[in-house]
Amino acid sequence: MRSKSEYFEEEKLGKAYDMKILKRLWPFMVPYKAMLICSCFLVILITLIDLSVPYITKVAIDRYIVPEFDIRNSKFKIEGSKIRYFKVNIADTEAKAIVLKYPNHFRIHGYDALIPFDDLSELETKDLVALRKNDLSGVGLAAAVFLFAILVNFILSFIQIMIMEYTGQKIMHDLRMQLFSHIQSLSVSFFTHNPVGRLVTRVTNDVQNMHEVFGSMIIFIFKDVLLIIGVTVILMGINRELALISFTVLPLVLYGSLSFADQARDAFRVMRLKVAEINTRFSETISGIKIIQLFRQEMKNYRDFEKLDHEHYLAGMRQVRVFATFLRFMGFLDVFVIAVVLFYGGTRVLSGKISLGELVAFIAYMKMFFGPIKDLAQKYNVMQNALASAERIFLLLDNEEKLPAAETTDNETLATDKITEIEMRDVSFAYVPGETVLKGVSLKVRAGETIAIVGPTGSGKTSLINLIIRFYDPLSGQVLINGRDIRESDISALRSKIALVLQDPFLFSGSIEDNIFQRNSCRPQTGPREQEVCMKEEETERILTASKCKSFIKRLPEGLDTELSEGGASISSGERQLISIARAFAHDPDLIILDEATSYIDSETEAKIQEAISNLMRNRTSVIVAHRLSTTRNADKILVLHKGEIVETGTYEELMKNRGIYFKLNQFQA
Repeated sequence: MRSKSEYFEEEKLGKAYDMKILKRLWPFMVPYKAMLICSCFLVILITLIDLSVPYITKVAIDRYIVPEFDIRNSKFKIEGSKIRYFKVNIADTEAKAIVLKYPNHFRIHGYDALIPFDDLSELETKDLVALRKNDLSGVGLAAAVFLFAILVNFILSFIQIMIMEYTGQKIMHDLRMQLFSHIQSLSVSFFTHNPVGRLVTRVTNDVQNMHEVFGSMIIFIFKDVLLIIGVTVILMGINRELALISFTVLPLVLYGSLSFADQARDAFRVMRLKVAEINTRFSETISGIKIIQLFRQEMKNYRDFEKLDHEHYLAGMRQVRVFATFLRFMGFLDVFVIAVVLFYGGTRVLSGKISLGELVAFIAYMKMFFGPIKDLAQKYNVMQNALASAERIFLLLDNEEKLPAAETTDNETLATDKITEIEMRDVSFAYVPGETVLKGVSLKVRAGETIAIVGPTGSGKTSLINLIIRFYDPLSGQVLINGRDIRESDISALRSKIALVLQDPFLFSGSIEDNIFQRNSCRPQTGPREQEVCMKEEETERILTASKCKSFIKRLPEGLDTELSEGGASISSGERQLISIARAFAHDPDLIILDEATSYIDSETEAKIQEAISNLMRNRTSVIVAHRLSTTRNADKILVLHKGEIVETGTYEELMKNRGIYFKLNQFQA
């Protein structure tokens, strides 16, 4: 059973530095910087339009709806200057007629006439419309400009969102492919101590969580910051005294934001960890469902999952509480500031120090000021989720649990030359330091030979073939192919010469053809596939016949196109084994490694498999890990492993005559 200390340490992450993570994300954005610049330019235009909307309202109010007229600096000598008046130019004949029609409401001086705004309601509608026709035209123009601004804002926002969504999807694609490629490059030892569910979470959930960052977050944060700066400048321009009074709440805003940042980050870190644990538990449940049902562990497994799910729920509720508290706190500050502005600004309007339009615009801008702050809080909420995922993605990308690459390789020679000799020189190996599996193993296999490796369970048989394939490197000694240390050769070139047939073969979901030929062959097709380089039909037939797959594939309704479920569960274990042998045939290797391919097969199927294996081994170098000693009789040489050491070597007859460990193992199986 794995201990947590063997996993790449997600639980022990310290305080993350957001800017450091964002800096690491930057290389993924560089290929799309032109789109990012274009999006930034559009955001600037959108922000300017947003900032213009309240100002349009101010102009409409002060110039047309309640036009400002300073009675104190006019020719009129009227007491009670706090009364707001509407001025009419009576040089216009129609306007003069209306003024004379209501002598009790107008005061005339020269070509100007004044009427209190409260008295305008006493005029007939047609007269009021005639007096204010210019104002009505101005209000109509302001409304048209307002609608035009909204329309342009909509169009630019649509274009900007489409650009960023496209960019975000492309960046996520690149990140996911790099992560997938990196995982494939890690050594086998990495996968022995990291659960599948956790790795699946990294490639799926965590990459998807980056969508908001790449798709809109960075650009919209830029917009919000730009909007806050723009609103601040405008508020200071409208009325500096009122703006400074409104900004007294900023220390509280800063305190709340910093407090929220720390709490939200911790909550999201716990949530991402719990999601990974849930995926791991679920993956293990599906893989081990037979054992769970056989030993009636459904209820215990349910309780364990329920506990894990409840921990995820608690982490989610903690995040919700943190976010809800901060949002309500910001909402209170918003209302409080608006109340202060209404009171203080209202008194200034009554005293004539500012216009009604300025007060209305000021309130609109204050709402606009707190809008981006709330928006930043929401985005920060999502950003923490994304950055918590980014931490784990980069933690995995930083994992370099790989076999050392050769400093100098001769891949062309290895790719063209056949394997003529395999040798181990005094090889020792351990999976865990201090627990040696192989001790000073030396052997030599020449081209065309068949070597059988036998021994009790735990003697190191599988470890030995893992070293030949270079799934692991030895602690000491050398593994050589054609006299060259395999650590000096490219792994891909080496493995292109080797085929492995396992005791329990793994098949991928997909068609039988894909599993056998790994898309290296195709049958006659029409359309684009005519361009492919195809394996000849007769070669395909030869492989299926030699591997004894042809008869059972013909019985399937769709033949080679039959789709297999994950692991090949939809066919029998014997048929899976035959397909794995056919896959080895299609690979056309120099070296065949067999891990007792007939251990769990019935006698009839075993005969087919043995014949298929014989065909596969013909004229090839073969290494067989044998559990049934009867399969070793025809081997050119038999190696007996015991406690990690080769204790006997020889042919079947020689070892039986020596009456050593091999002889005793035969007696046990007799």
